[in-house]
Amino acid sequence: MTHDLVTPLLDARDVRVTSAAGVLVAGVDVTVAPGETVAIVGESGSGKSMTARALTGLLPEGVHATGRLELSGQAYDLAGRTPWQRIRGSEIALLLQDPFTSLSPVHRCGEQIGWALPRAGRAAGVARLLAEVGLPAETAGRYPFQLSGGMRQRVAIAAALAAGPGLLIADEPTTALDVTTQHEVLELVAGLQRARRMGLILITHDLRLARARADRIMVMYAGRLAEEGPAADVMDRPAHPYTARLAACDPPVTHRLPALPTIPGSVPRPYAVSGACAFADRCDLAAEACRTAEPALAEVAHGPGNSRHRVACVRPSDVRPVAVSLPAVPLPAVPLREAPLAAAVSPEAGPSSALLTVRGLTKRFPGSAAPALDGVDLEVAAREAVAVVGESGSGKTTLARCVVGLERPDGGSVAFAGQATGPRRVQYVFQDPYSALNPGLTVGASLAEALRAAGRPRSEVSGLLDLVGLPAAYARRRPRALSGGERQRVAIARALAPGAEVLVCDEPVSALDVSVQAQVLNLLSDLRRDLGLTLLFITHDLAVARQVADRVYVMHRGRVVEAGPVGDVLGAPAHEYTQRLLASVPAATRAE
Repeated sequence: MTHDLVTPLLDARDVRVTSAAGVLVAGVDVTVAPGETVAIVGESGSGKSMTARALTGLLPEGVHATGRLELSGQAYDLAGRTPWQRIRGSEIALLLQDPFTSLSPVHRCGEQIGWALPRAGRAAGVARLLAEVGLPAETAGRYPFQLSGGMRQRVAIAAALAAGPGLLIADEPTTALDVTTQHEVLELVAGLQRARRMGLILITHDLRLARARADRIMVMYAGRLAEEGPAADVMDRPAHPYTARLAACDPPVTHRLPALPTIPGSVPRPYAVSGACAFADRCDLAAEACRTAEPALAEVAHGPGNSRHRVACVRPSDVRPVAVSLPAVPLPAVPLREAPLAAAVSPEAGPSSALLTVRGLTKRFPGSAAPALDGVDLEVAAREAVAVVGESGSGKTTLARCVVGLERPDGGSVAFAGQATGPRRVQYVFQDPYSALNPGLTVGASLAEALRAAGRPRSEVSGLLDLVGLPAAYARRRPRALSGGERQRVAIARALAPGAEVLVCDEPVSALDVSVQAQVLNLLSDLRRDLGLTLLFITHDLAVARQVADRVYVMHRGRVVEAGPVGDVLGAPAHEYTQRLLASVPAATRAE
């Protein structure tokens, strides 16, 4: 897609964000043309969300922005008295990651959409917006907690677009959604964007999604712009070592790797970097020049034609895409059919001698029209990794919670080596480690509590930390002082404290960026090998299922509709529903 960048919709120059600690974003330029999609990618701590908040005047207290902002031809000084109350909503809107927290829980959806509309004709305007995002009119009278995650995000989109902004900034809008709901939401946004000729800034840690959806990609690192250019150039022909390493961490859905590539170390604090390349300490191409001066953005002749591809690196010609160990196998061409859903279970779906056996499990929640579980059978052998995949509402998490005893099934059985499961032998790893860990306890205290419950000495805390790749000094830290990946490592250590043989992992990497996700998945693989662990892995990410599992169960509306070896099920799916899941995975290339 070609865009007129001479008269951009957004032209932000030298955007800097500072706090009492120092610089958080170090002079970033952001330009978006009408109808253009610009993706901003990078690890947690790279400054993506902070840049978005600076562009919308929503920085936290004590954090300040400077720079020049030109929006729809009108110039503003970010350090001055920018009229955000007039600009926000009508010219620029921010769509946040979690609609459950961004929407008010005590106001009906229609009220929240209507806040930006004039009183006259408000009801009709709300109905029109709901129709525009594909929701029935009666959604206006419901509260956010009465909706699914995908429906809540549609309501949030309707509220964000109510005042007709020319630019939408979507901050990780699909992180917690399954692949089909993600696909539906992104298609919805793309359709609205075309109809309104709206600019879109998509902030995401999903590189496959950025490659498939964006016209241009900006790669940020430690508050700086590392690379920027057309999506195909940046992802397929990276000119910065960080981009190349980041792209290699993204797990493929087409084949399994012996181990996922990772980036050693972590993103430094932006204010801790001065007079050097911020990535130098993690880069295997670093030279003396990288440590004596910060490289400036410069254009590179790296792609076909005259594409404007810029990079902040002194050795762009030496950068190559990081090779993977196995050749890619094309995904099967799968039509989106609406055939009756009859189970397609491989005759080799289950192991001959199961460690964990689920038979005929049923569960119905009060007030629900359909059962959450409807006669689920599942088997997991010792030392095996089994993934359970499906959309939100398919019953995956309910199954996992029944296995560990957090939910009581209405019928059926769960047995561990022929006996009822014991609380120490099967342990749960939650999706959000921050909410699962007690914020008032240090890491050492949390682990000691789990050890004490199992009758083991506190002295084993350092051994648990070493097991998950964390230094013993982390025992003195509290969860808020850890990164997302470090918190998940602590959560895994706590699950191992009672001597667990089976880990039930419920979306343990869905909120992590690709580099940290790769580290956690490799850690689970190492623990499985070294400790003889058995994994039941719940995920909506088919690429993650491919990397972690030996076999996979596909769930739909409380039932298992397909099961078998992961290569067979994801490589040549026999069931229409599995085919639809695979068809929803962002493509490797962007359709023009």
